[in-house]
Amino acid sequence: MILGFLKSSTLSPRQLRLQNTALFRSLKPLEIKLVDGLMHERRYLPNEIVFDEGEEGQALYLVMSGHVQISRAHSRGRQIVGELGPGNFFGDMALLDNSPRSAQVRAVDACELAVFFRDDFLALMETDAVIGYKISLALARHIGQRMRGLLDGHVQAEAL
Repeated sequence: MILGFLKSSTLSPRQLRLQNTALFRSLKPLEIKLVDGLMHERRYLPNEIVFDEGEEGQALYLVMSGHVQISRAHSRGRQIVGELGPGNFFGDMALLDNSPRSAQVRAVDACELAVFFRDDFLALMETDAVIGYKISLALARHIGQRMRGLLDGHVQAEAL
């Protein structure tokens, strides 16, 4: 059977890492496997740019291993906004629109990132509304937390 691997409830180490992120925590094992099939793996060397400020956002990134540094252009060079490690995600607004990136992301050390492209997310929402709903709700909650943090005077590094 071609889709037999989906019937097993056993998740791979990568799928377990995906399930442990806030974005996918509400997904069932079968749903995680479906989403994992849409994710693209990317590896970055230390100091390599993941994306640059001003670029069109096309994907959300989950840090599977390593660390990334977020910075913004400043009158005296680049200002570091934050650093994210395994289990964190960034670039989430790119799933919703194609507005320019508001910061640069650079690998601090060797990184493995799982990339979720907007087109794949939109197709998922059309083919499996339940999974799309769960991910959309997690995104909305994440963005809401970020907005509350901004109103309270806390800068959120994932705001890209």
